[in-house]
Amino acid sequence: MSRTTIAGIVLLVILAIVANASLFTVEQTERALVAQFGHIVRPVDDPGLHAKLPFVQNVITFDNRLLNVELPGEEVILGDQRRLIVDSFTVFHISDPLRFYQAIGPVPENIRGRLNSVVTGSLRRVMGNHKLLDVLSADRERIMSAIRGQVNTEMQNFGVSIADVRIRRADLPQENTQAILSRMQSERQRIAAQARAEGAETSQRIRADAERDRTVLLADARATADNLRGEGEAEATRIYAQSFGQDPGFFSIWRTLQGYHDIFATGSARLVVTPDNDYLRYLQAPPAAAAK
Repeated sequence: MSRTTIAGIVLLVILAIVANASLFTVEQTERALVAQFGHIVRPVDDPGLHAKLPFVQNVITFDNRLLNVELPGEEVILGDQRRLIVDSFTVFHISDPLRFYQAIGPVPENIRGRLNSVVTGSLRRVMGNHKLLDVLSADRERIMSAIRGQVNTEMQNFGVSIADVRIRRADLPQENTQAILSRMQSERQRIAAQARAEGAETSQRIRADAERDRTVLLADARATADNLRGEGEAEATRIYAQSFGQDPGFFSIWRTLQGYHDIFATGSARLVVTPDNDYLRYLQAPPAAAAK
């Protein structure tokens, strides 16, 4: 192989190396900064193929998509002095890579600590002006909007734009939970005792009213029965007297036969009299003959 060929090959290799060091690609989901000796030369916002000075400049890329940071639970004191353990998450994206690099550096993960402190401070400030019922009601959206606005304003200095801040979970501290459960249990027991007392009072009143109505009804029934009985006995006496007046003999016979029925109908009655007793006269002679 001639020296000319070898030189050509070496030149091509050098050109390839230089071209590789001079060109870089920015993806659709990225934004980049071109740095030279630690100083930013220019930002690159457009995706595609770009050029830089070989061996002198380097490229720092940042993810341009929405990023999510989950923050650990923080204890927050509300406006009514209630305490809540709040777990939150923040959605953000790097809106200004140059400012982000100047404030945080080339490692995007370093923003988590700063974002944690800013979101925690905003949570405590905003939620400290609201009561527990506000956090659990429809006002929660307005509260989160205020928190998101504060966090976004502070993070603009770091080249970060906040898309959303949300409370994932809000729990009472364990000691508060037990105290609230105890109060709820006591309240339910008080309501149950009150309901039982009111029920017993109502039951006693209903029983008293029913007993009074029963007494009145029985008294009215007895009075009505006595009146009817008296009227019936008076009517029976009148009928007996009228019948006796019309035919005393028949009435005497009928009363005597009725007496026989009352005495002998059961078959177990015993009557000790003399054979010539006048009471048994109709057993010895027909009543018709006696009536004549």
